[in-house]
Amino acid sequence: MKRRISSLLSDWYAKGHRDLPWRRAADPYRIWVSEIMLQQTRAAAVVPYYHRFLERFPSVEALAAAPEQEVLAVWSGLGYYSRARNLLRAARQIAARGAFPRRYDELRQLAGIGDYTAAAVASIAFGEPRAVLDGNVLRVVARMENDAGDIGSPKTRERFRAVAGGWLDPRQPGAFNQALMELGATVCLPRRPLCPQCPLRGQCLARQQGTVDQLPVKLGAVQPERIEAVLLLVRRGRRILVRQRAATERRMAGFWDLPAPEHLPGARTGAVIGQFRHTITHHHYTFTVQAAGAPKRLPSGARFRWLEPREAGGIPLSTTAKKALRLAEAAAHYDGGERKATP
Repeated sequence: MKRRISSLLSDWYAKGHRDLPWRRAADPYRIWVSEIMLQQTRAAAVVPYYHRFLERFPSVEALAAAPEQEVLAVWSGLGYYSRARNLLRAARQIAARGAFPRRYDELRQLAGIGDYTAAAVASIAFGEPRAVLDGNVLRVVARMENDAGDIGSPKTRERFRAVAGGWLDPRQPGAFNQALMELGATVCLPRRPLCPQCPLRGQCLARQQGTVDQLPVKLGAVQPERIEAVLLLVRRGRRILVRQRAATERRMAGFWDLPAPEHLPGARTGAVIGQFRHTITHHHYTFTVQAAGAPKRLPSGARFRWLEPREAGGIPLSTTAKKALRLAEAAAHYDGGERKATP
């Protein structure tokens, strides 16, 4: 049974799969960068960032030598910025040791690398027979085994890891792991799975028992929190006032953002420009962008700067700031068109 699953999955993967740039890479650095970027991010969204990041930092040595602000600027827009900081920390660890670690246990010692990433890099780049366990694999295992265990539970995850390890083809562990993840990403979908297209449909216990739509089970899911906030758009000619988030701030420390009203006491607020939505994990924000005039004196103890439009690509500008500026630009074009259309 285990050998049959491995064979069916490998044959299916060999016949065709998504042509993703990191699958053409043999360099462990490039594989590692892709795996970090793919954490909690769709592959299609990662591709342009992957190319841009490697163009700027083509080797682990180039990344290790880069200042954090530059790394964050290149990463800007991809989200989950602790990944970028840990990537930089790990690159410096690798540069200090003089060689890229080849074994799972060595990879686990690097900043930001957990069980999944270490297993992925060790198997894909170095052929170590380690099974990966990400959300896609958890879903495939739950359905194949018809296992209703809570996938948030460490015991369930260890059980599922053992199942995936039993299927693993030790002769080509990297290809097998990629095939298993590809199956979960493209066929064994969370909703409306494409069971007739699945190479493992004959072995799937959930399909036999009619429980596919009930699996996997995740108890105690966090309920989303809805938050309303205001961002102030303060202009001086073409320049925009931005504020660097302090290292003590929970969200996006070190990034530049538009100030909120509490950051500019005494600011003269004006017309509302518009609203946009932004989601970070379980936090659903609705941001209102409002025009404002700068106070006579900017608050001491905070870092502000007047940003020229041409400078925006060279600093880590937050996604919310980018959305707010796009909203303001669109509103200006709309207002301009309306004025021109008025006799």
